Amino acid sequence: MPLLTLDSISLAFGMHPLLDQASLNIDAGERVCLLGRNGEGKSTLLKIVSAEVVPDGGTVRLEDGAVLAELPQNLPSDDSRTAYEVVSGAFPETGQLLSEFHTLAQQADEASLDRLMKVQERIEALDGWRLDQKVTAVLAQYGIDPDQRLNTLSGGWQRRVLLARALVGEPDILLLDEPTNHLDVPAIAWLEDALGAFRGAILFVSHDRAFIRRMATRVVELDRGKLISFAASYDQYLALKEKALEEEERENALFDKRLKQEETWIRQGIKARRTRNMGRVRALRAMREEHRQRRVRSGTASFAVEDAARSGKLVVEAVESGFAYPDGTPIIGDMNLTVFRGDKIGLVGENGTGKTTLVRLLLGDLKPTDGTIRLGTNLKVAYFDQLRGELDLSLNALDNLSEGREFIEINGQSKHVLGYLQEFLFTPERARSPVRVFSGGERARLLLAKLFSKPANILVLDEPTNDLDVETLELLEEQLAEFAGTVIVISHDREFLDNVVTETVFLDGSGKVREYVGGYSDWRRQGGCFPSEASGARPDRHDKATRTGKQGSGKKQSKSPVKGQSRPAPQSEPAIKPAKMSYKLKLELDQLPGQIEALEQAVASIRGRISASDFYAGSPEDVSATLEELEQKEARLEKTIERWMELEGQA
Repeated sequence: MPLLTLDSISLAFGMHPLLDQASLNIDAGERVCLLGRNGEGKSTLLKIVSAEVVPDGGTVRLEDGAVLAELPQNLPSDDSRTAYEVVSGAFPETGQLLSEFHTLAQQADEASLDRLMKVQERIEALDGWRLDQKVTAVLAQYGIDPDQRLNTLSGGWQRRVLLARALVGEPDILLLDEPTNHLDVPAIAWLEDALGAFRGAILFVSHDRAFIRRMATRVVELDRGKLISFAASYDQYLALKEKALEEEERENALFDKRLKQEETWIRQGIKARRTRNMGRVRALRAMREEHRQRRVRSGTASFAVEDAARSGKLVVEAVESGFAYPDGTPIIGDMNLTVFRGDKIGLVGENGTGKTTLVRLLLGDLKPTDGTIRLGTNLKVAYFDQLRGELDLSLNALDNLSEGREFIEINGQSKHVLGYLQEFLFTPERARSPVRVFSGGERARLLLAKLFSKPANILVLDEPTNDLDVETLELLEEQLAEFAGTVIVISHDREFLDNVVTETVFLDGSGKVREYVGGYSDWRRQGGCFPSEASGARPDRHDKATRTGKQGSGKKQSKSPVKGQSRPAPQSEPAIKPAKMSYKLKLELDQLPGQIEALEQAVASIRGRISASDFYAGSPEDVSATLEELEQKEARLEKTIERWMELEGQA
């Protein structure tokens, strides 16, 4: 029996079906990667599994006695609890008592001693000391100081504490949603090792291709509401998926060709007002319904970087430069670095080593406290903020991008703002939605749209891969590779670095900055390693440089018949002699071909207006009215053809 079963899960928000009869089985010990485009419903599916969201239909079954745990996607914003309190919280009542006992044990007043005795009695009644040993053991296993407060730890160590909390209860299945977001490479490597040692099943969502390659034993794709399982590695999945899409396109093309032929046949029959083979008419009706029900795969993002005038050949030159805070804390020391036009540089280092400070020095936002930094000429910088601080959450996507403009210039070509947003997969309706309701992937795409709408010859990208789906990520890699200007990337995505950068700059945490030719893998081959790999990890505080840098501001399913309910025996239908068609119906049948022809012309005319390049330049009211008119005319045309088919059958 499977450990976890999803059976015919359906969920819709408004008229949009997010999950459509989706089914999945997961066996004990499997590590299943859930893939899909941004907005397909991957996070929602995990919430259905954890019972946080109730589906419209279908069932979720967990094997009797099985324990489920999850590692949350978002880190706590300001949690002052100690690591012990967080991990022991996996056992709600007992954990609270154990935390209280540890606090009271450090106090000496009489009232505290009385309460301490009562707490101790309750802990013993709940067999709490055994759980205390489990909490202490897992904290020691992960090298976590039990008294360290969560809000003093880096993102990597917070993730480590939360994973300890998830695993202390010895779950049978673990849910992970983008677990590598905001983690540095050593933290990701530690996470991979920790999950590799976990013997339970794992269902995880990730777009980190290196992480997927190491972790996944099976890939499941959520595509247009359906779950498609590939019993394959990630690379095998890519090959199989490409073949599946080619086959789908071929079948759809053949189907559409047949449908077009049948539509031509039916219209010839309409114009001639002749009775046609009604079996063929019914088959056409079924084909139309099948075509209507087909969920077309959404388009792929298509965007380009707006090039500014070329910068000077020299972008920036640092000579024995360094930076330290007023209290004397050194961040960067004795740096010699030259960046030329066209260089693509990846900054690598553990969290807290000063990568953000280095970027601010290179851009002139910070002045060095030692040495000199000389900037080149005609520098136009576009900055991608990992905290999405460039977006106003109270505005919609259109207003965030337009900044009062109706058209934008992209490499000499004028584009309407709505049309430009469509290249980033925002429909006109979605473009007018407030950004606060957007998913992480949608916010990342909007920030890319905003970034690439401004002329630049230097792109600075701070963790650009977080939340982007694989297809958009690959397109971004292509655009950066073709960009004629300079690119500076802070990223912990190993494959992204390999595919984009030509030079790796490593910050070791002591202030030293070293250059290496090539990407992340080249740096590793040249002997590059992180300090924690050699000296053992220690809980690290927040990056002081980062803190001083820029900060970002149901419908019900109808019940099926009751099992075992008796049904009446089928009765044979008596033969009925067809009634003679009335004069009124004959007159209606004669008039229908002309009505159909007029509607077809009207639909063609509206479609021609919509396909015009300046269609979306009109007012939102006019655009919406035209789209609504097309929908009404198409519905009326379909209804009129259905009526003709009905009357032709009677005739």
